Amino acid sequence: MDRYAIVMAAGKGSRMKSIDEDHSKVSYPILGRPLVKYVIEAIKPLGLKQIVTIVGFGGDVTKRIVEADSDVVWQKELYGTGHAVMQTKPLLENKKGATIVLCGDTPLITSETLGKLFKKFEKDGDLATILTSVMENPAGYGRIVREEKTNRVLAIKEDKDCDASERSIEEVNTGIYVFDNETLFHYLGQLTPDNAQHEYYLTDVISLMVKDKKQVGAYILEDAQEVFGINDRIQLAYAAKVIRKRVNKKLMLSGVSMEDPETTYISPDVEIGQDTIILPMTTILGKSKIGKANFIGPNTYIENSTIGDYNNVMSSYLFETTVGSHNEIGPFTKTRTNTTIGDHCRVGNFVELKNAHFENSVKCAHLTYIGDSDVGEKTNIGCMSVTANYDGVNKSHTNIGKNCFVGSGTILVSPINMEDQSFTAAGSVITKDVKFDELAITRPEQRNIEGGYTMVRNKALARKEKK
Repeated sequence: MDRYAIVMAAGKGSRMKSIDEDHSKVSYPILGRPLVKYVIEAIKPLGLKQIVTIVGFGGDVTKRIVEADSDVVWQKELYGTGHAVMQTKPLLENKKGATIVLCGDTPLITSETLGKLFKKFEKDGDLATILTSVMENPAGYGRIVREEKTNRVLAIKEDKDCDASERSIEEVNTGIYVFDNETLFHYLGQLTPDNAQHEYYLTDVISLMVKDKKQVGAYILEDAQEVFGINDRIQLAYAAKVIRKRVNKKLMLSGVSMEDPETTYISPDVEIGQDTIILPMTTILGKSKIGKANFIGPNTYIENSTIGDYNNVMSSYLFETTVGSHNEIGPFTKTRTNTTIGDHCRVGNFVELKNAHFENSVKCAHLTYIGDSDVGEKTNIGCMSVTANYDGVNKSHTNIGKNCFVGSGTILVSPINMEDQSFTAAGSVITKDVKFDELAITRPEQRNIEGGYTMVRNKALARKEKK
């Protein structure tokens, strides 16, 4: 049986209280991944033939998030959940198979649960199967009313419409369904906005099916937490905590050590090798990939970066950076986009690298900025050195060869080239290329003035007395 998915992601999310009027609710991130992306990733393993995401408010943002994995349709006017699903008609109406419908703001839902829902639908021969949950306090949720003898679903009763007996029912609707696709679109065409909100409700499809004696079943969710929806930032923070615990648990069971999982924030997309140790207050996001036996943290931020094996990254910030193996980085190193560091390098405290490429065994120990530069192997860059790569309009390139020594306080004014085995004297401003085996020095000759200390001090005291 072919499988399809409809993700409803058109809602405004006004309770998020954003100053950005075009900020769609499902684009809010948890650990760097948007809410709707969690839902997409949960349904991708289900063997789907097609995914369709319904966007509306802030739709351009949502579209950019999902379009790599999903077709997109627009709900220009928000007239309810039934109306939202109607917008998929041009893409799905004539398809044969099963279609799962779910919300884009439920990031805790798992592939395992959705797979079980599909299996229940297929095994029982239902035309619709509702994912339900049992709650001790079901107030506010639609209740699942079942037939006593057959246990089949008779109705979904909204909380405000329940009588006293129905209100005691603890099984509730989660808003996730699997439908026979042709049946779904047949009944969507019969919906009317005959309610106080003048909207088309997807739950009315279930009512119409039951009225026509179509087989409707339900699968009770094992963990109600999975269908936790996000409507405000308090709920966003709660979901983030749950996801963080899931991710950290999975990594620790695979052989990664975390000294304090409660202060360790790692995206679900991150890969980390065995025997790597993560220290407290470390954040690793995006598509980062970290090898084995690294020592990372504390107070370290890594995003969309690749790190090899046996590295020590302490109290540093790495963004879109590639690091080899056996390196010492930090504390307080910052690397930016398109930076690569080879093997056996030392990049020390208060060093910033941007679009810089270090070959093996480069030393850049402290208080230095290297931008738009290539640095050859076994080169040593002294303290407080700078590549002056920006003239206010253009970025220029610096090339430093192998086995070079850049003296402390050197300013290399780009574009410039230092050939292999060349040297700059401390405190020099280098504006011309340095050839192989050359020493470049631009310091003025030192002058020592006898009695200069007393002279300068007396002048300073005189100025002070005048004030």
